[in-house]
Amino acid sequence: MTIKPLVLLPDPILRETSRPVERFDDQLRTFADDMLATMYDAPGIGLAAVQVGEPLRMLVIDVSEKDEEPAPMVVINPEIVASSDARNVHEEGCLSIPDYYAEVERPAGVTVNYLDLDGKQQTVEADGLLATCLQHEIDHLNGVLFIDYLSKLKRDMVVRKFKKLAKDRPPARMVG
Repeated sequence: MTIKPLVLLPDPILRETSRPVERFDDQLRTFADDMLATMYDAPGIGLAAVQVGEPLRMLVIDVSEKDEEPAPMVVINPEIVASSDARNVHEEGCLSIPDYYAEVERPAGVTVNYLDLDGKQQTVEADGLLATCLQHEIDHLNGVLFIDYLSKLKRDMVVRKFKKLAKDRPPARMVG
């Protein structure tokens, strides 16, 4: 498994709409393993493919507690088919916006249809942290970041800070 470099704000790829996964093969399975390794290493509880530079409609999640057995999910071509009227507020962070956290209000529960690594249709009914994480990662696939739910003033402040950090960062090296 390979730990991939994370794409950070303000990289414009984070604003792209990801394309559907069409091939379910060993290459996709290896990529899913790499995404999970990257997520665990960060450490995080969710990661969208676009966050490692691949604008594919694919994400990985593991919301298990530290003392529990890991419970990784690989979610491909997800679609939210139902959302609860009830709302939840969770403090969210993002591996592409390191060390910034904010409270975001979202539907408390969602039903998501997706494909697994074998291309088989699956459905998950989620609430609590899993529902929040699924919505956060699916937003990434649509070019939406959690800071988009904040006031314009707060969002602009975060974007300015990360643009300045990006200028001060050495350019990423491509590894072939």
